Amino acid sequence: MQNKSKFLRMKESKKDSEKEVWDPIQMRSSSGNPLVHGSSSRPIPKLMVWLILFVSFIYVIYTLKLLASSAEDSYDDIPFTSSLHRSLLNPNRTAEMTKEKASLHPHRDAREKQVGLLRMPKAPPRWRPTEIHDIVFGIAASSKLWQKRKEYIKIWYKPDRMRGVVWLDNRVKYSAEDNRTLPPVRFSSDTSKFQYTNSQGHRSAIRISRIVTETLSMKMDNVRWFVMGDDDTVFITENLIRVLRKYDHTQYYYIGSLSESHIQNIFFSYSMAYGGGGFAISYPLAKALSKMQDRCIQRYPGLYGSDDRMQACMAELGVPLTKELGFHQYDVYGNLFGLLAAHPVTPLVSLHHLDVVEPIYPNVTRVQALNHLMLPAKLDSAGIMQQSICYDKTRSWTISVSWGFAIQVFRGIFSPREIEMPSRTFLNWYKRADYTAYSFNTRPVSRNPCQKPFVFYMSGVGMHSKLNTTVSKYDRHRVPHPPCRWKMADPNNLQMVIVYKKPDPNLWNRVSCFLFTICIKDQL
Repeated sequence: MQNKSKFLRMKESKKDSEKEVWDPIQMRSSSGNPLVHGSSSRPIPKLMVWLILFVSFIYVIYTLKLLASSAEDSYDDIPFTSSLHRSLLNPNRTAEMTKEKASLHPHRDAREKQVGLLRMPKAPPRWRPTEIHDIVFGIAASSKLWQKRKEYIKIWYKPDRMRGVVWLDNRVKYSAEDNRTLPPVRFSSDTSKFQYTNSQGHRSAIRISRIVTETLSMKMDNVRWFVMGDDDTVFITENLIRVLRKYDHTQYYYIGSLSESHIQNIFFSYSMAYGGGGFAISYPLAKALSKMQDRCIQRYPGLYGSDDRMQACMAELGVPLTKELGFHQYDVYGNLFGLLAAHPVTPLVSLHHLDVVEPIYPNVTRVQALNHLMLPAKLDSAGIMQQSICYDKTRSWTISVSWGFAIQVFRGIFSPREIEMPSRTFLNWYKRADYTAYSFNTRPVSRNPCQKPFVFYMSGVGMHSKLNTTVSKYDRHRVPHPPCRWKMADPNNLQMVIVYKKPDPNLWNRVSCFLFTICIKDQL
């Protein structure tokens, strides 16, 4: 009985303890209704709910603040048009944001203003065409020939408008007139340190090849081009400017022309500008050349002249020759008439080797002939030596006009293809070579007495004030003509040809043809 009663007491105490555990818990159904009736006396669940609500509220506020600040930063990166649109839609808000940013980040605002000023695009420099004062001439001269050849320089060089330097190998007499009419004289530096091994040439070629570098070292201001030439080179400077204006002087340019001798071009290079005819080097290229030329010259001791040394350095710099046919080397002998009467369609820029060819006008000295050529060049430099081919149908004549130089009148009708080819009035630089040794097409001087041209050289030129045209006169060149049996009008009766031509300084800025009005006077 005692054991039974003890067991009953233990069972009751276990039930009491289970009751104490389950009474605080209210069982609920899935609908939320309590399954066990009774109320809880513990406040822990309410505190947790309030804590969760508080944390959620803080999180929402922080997120909104973060989104707002990121939106403001993104507006700062929008281009000007978007910012302007935003400010027009909400000007007050834009002003507030600006003040707020300035107060929060004063140093950043100052830096942004400075960066804004630095990033403002600069206006591009105003482009202007190349003028004569943008060019510096480097003239290679010899003290032995100076007294004679300085007269060629006086023909074209104008000290009041041009810049240039004559580079000599030794001292020369320099008169007061020379000071007024010639460029200043400098003496080339010593080149004895450079090796020269060509047995057929002269080591003065090294001195001449360094003229561009030495002229650059004089540090002249506002230079766009360096133009090289010899003391027997004559430039038509207005046409030189026309040619250089076609090219960007801020880039690397090496501009010139070849020899008239095919053998010369083979022996030296078809990629070389011949210095006697003149060549132009842009200022940036001259600077690049000056940094490497001495080392370049050392690598080519066996070359013949200055021109091929210059071309070798151009090849190392990767700069090709830009060919302009108006630079004339004239590696020929004899009479230049055939070449000048059929000049290529390009501005006449230079003439060279004037000591070894006949005067370009008859019965005068070389210097007088060149001064005579400058008369039409002053009135219309763009049209000087340009060829026009005309026909007189009533007389069956072909008339070739080389303006400012000469006119040819032929019996019969010749095609332009034939007349535009130079007649071989000159000899090749290599006297044993024949006509196949020229680097251009030529035609023989006709042996038919009836096809021998009647030549008229320019004797005078001026301006017609009423017509605003040039008026150039061409007088008959008095040479005997063989008799002709053709039954046609005889040009032998002509004594003078007058040409009226309107100057056109913009001729080479467009595709154009030459129009002449020709008045032929017959002597009755």
